[in-house]
Parts: sequence; structure tokens; C-alpha cells
Amino acid sequence: MTSTQRVWLTPEAHDRLQAELAALLAPRASTTPVDPASTDAVVADQRGRAARVRELRELLAKAAVGDDPPNDGVAEPGMVLTVRYDDTGEEETFLLGLRDVEQSDLDETLGNDHDDPEVYSPTSPLGMAVTGARPGDHRSYRVPNGTTVRVTLLDTVPYGHHRTQRADRDSQ
Repeated sequence: MTSTQRVWLTPEAHDRLQAELAALLAPRASTTPVDPASTDAVVADQRGRAARVRELRELLAKAAVGDDPPNDGVAEPGMVLTVRYDDTGEEETFLLGLRDVEQSDLDETLGNDHDDPEVYSPTSPLGMAVTGARPGDHRSYRVPNGTTVRVTLLDTVPYGHHRTQRADRDSQ
């Protein structure tokens, strides 16, 4: 069974994935190996490219591009979330999105500094725990070593609003 759940992407990430797909589908020079020992490497490369093409096509077919989720306080993909780790009191702000796509997009869009939010996948333990939560809600999840981590959702802001707020702060 395949999931039809939409995947939230910024327009920049969508463009980058489209360009990657086009590059993978572009005709290539012949890769006929001269040495029979290199045949395995060529076949492995072709299989890897074919797998990435399938992955990109599936991802792009499910993409919800650039539309911020509603600013209704519900944690969902496309939102920048702030949580407090209840055991330590530490706070963390992150984008709930597709990590392998969005992190490089954030680095390019916001600049590569330490104030940029990390990106956590909605399918990560923390992402699954907070999805659907509202500010003030307490959630918990297990980490690989079996420890239970408890968090409180403090704030939710659509990604576009977060970018605007950050730009306003930076211009002051």
C-alpha cells in the first residue's frame, strides 16, 4: 500500500528536485565498459539512477509546493515549531518538513548561520510525536536507546511567516 499523503516543499526545493530529475533523465554518453570487470559498476550506477528517478517522481507527484499550511497553531509539515524538552528545559526551533530536501534549501534561502532551524521529518520520532499538537500540548517519544523524551510544544509558525519575521529582525 502506498501513501498518498502530501509532502510539503518550498518552491526552491521543488525546483531543485525538478532539476535533479531532468539531469538524471538527460541522455548520457555511452557507458559501455571496455573492461568486463567494470560492468558491475556500470550496472550498479544505472540501478541507482533508476531508483533515484522513481523516488523523485513519487516525491514530486505528492508535493504540496510553497503553500504555507494554515496559521491555526496545529503542528504539521511546513510549520516552524518550537519545543521545550521537559527533562532539561532546553528549547529547540525546527522546520517540520522533508529533511533531505529542505535542509540544503534552508541553507541557500536563509544563509548558513547558526540561527537557521534544523529540519525534522514528520516521520522522525519527534516529528510523529508533535504532528497534530497545539501550543501547550505535551508529547513524548522514544529514542533508539529506548529512553522516553518528553516535549512541550511552545509555538507553531508557518514557514513563510517565519522567513518574514526573520527578515524583519535582520533588517532592524
